[in-house]
Amino acid sequence: MSTPITSFGREAAAAIARSKNEPAWLVSQREEAGQLATELELPKPEKLPLTRWTLDQYGANRPGQAVSSAADLPAPIAALLPENKDGALIVQHNSSVVFARLPEKLKAEGVILTSLEEAARQHEDLFRKHFMTAYTKDEHKLSAVHAALWNGGVFLYVPKDVVIEEPIQALLFADDADATFMPHVLVVADTHSRVTFVEQAASSLGETSSALLHNSAVEVFAKAGATVQYAAVHHLDDSAIDIAYRRAVLDGDARIEWIVGDLHNGNAVTDTKSVLKGNGSTSDSKIISVGTGSQRMSLTTQAVHFGRSTESDMITRAVMKEEATAIINGVTKIEKGATKANGQQTERVLMLSPKARGDANPILLIDEDDVKAGHAASVGQVNAEQIYYLMSRGIARSEAERLIIHGFLDPVVSEIPLEGLREQLHRILERKLG
Repeated sequence: MSTPITSFGREAAAAIARSKNEPAWLVSQREEAGQLATELELPKPEKLPLTRWTLDQYGANRPGQAVSSAADLPAPIAALLPENKDGALIVQHNSSVVFARLPEKLKAEGVILTSLEEAARQHEDLFRKHFMTAYTKDEHKLSAVHAALWNGGVFLYVPKDVVIEEPIQALLFADDADATFMPHVLVVADTHSRVTFVEQAASSLGETSSALLHNSAVEVFAKAGATVQYAAVHHLDDSAIDIAYRRAVLDGDARIEWIVGDLHNGNAVTDTKSVLKGNGSTSDSKIISVGTGSQRMSLTTQAVHFGRSTESDMITRAVMKEEATAIINGVTKIEKGATKANGQQTERVLMLSPKARGDANPILLIDEDDVKAGHAASVGQVNAEQIYYLMSRGIARSEAERLIIHGFLDPVVSEIPLEGLREQLHRILERKLG
């Protein structure tokens, strides 16, 4: 089925770019993406008809109020800030970045942390070499819309041999359902560098008849020998639609660690993909999700092996309540020539209601003989023997179930690299699990 054509297109994308005084080459990029948005169809996740979702309300440019100090940020944003008052931090409020802080020590080492819009002007070479190359504007309608309308965003560059001990943090926040909210995170970790990046996407929309479209993208480029740990927690309101495409491209002996809490309250499509391009590169993905109410979700994790002696491991754990539905896909692709590659994946779904649904689909696509690959998948209810055991120790049934569920999710929660965010994640889980 063809997707509806909206009023958005080449001219509208160009007008937005010019209104921001963007360079001519970026205006052209947005124009091309705007044209593609009128031609391409929506992606087609299995058993999830996106044509029924409100995906053509792109909103208007509603920049937040820039501040010079974190203390001046609005109270709802301040409540989500990390405990480290001096660490590297960048904040997007609705359609723009309103605050960025980078310690002088990191500046002296050549680290760059700024809005993506500013990076397009000030760091053009790095920007143009990497932006929208791992996640391209011609993949589908949603990628074209993102390439045309992205705003604010985060650009992080870590120079060669620089090791950053403290996490770099980004808070992407919306409180206006009519705002264009399409952040793009671009991380470039140069040779033998090391960094941990923590992204939090949140909203506080109140009562609204509008559907906020969070059409976001992440691109990580880990050069030879670099290590990037990328943690993301999404917890937007149920009136928002969460679209999140994450991509990592790894050179030789590079490593990416994805730690993702997809805890959004509304409908969601997420796709987290590692491209193991260089020999000896490795990817480790840990993802959790909790579905409640009538949520509809498509959660995909992928690893594509090109280099020799590459390794990938993917673990997805989801809990489904009430009438929520999740389609969970794990895709391991080993290309011809990727000898000695090792790809493993596990998908586990815990069902808490007879009306909830969770499909776990492990997929192995192998085009090389001298490799290892394996998968495990399970969908089931809380283990009755475990509940009985805990109840025999004097623990009430409801508390026994809660302990089992938290234990089920803990392999991911415990990996969140910030204590404050870990505690917040526990609070989110408590609310969603009731």
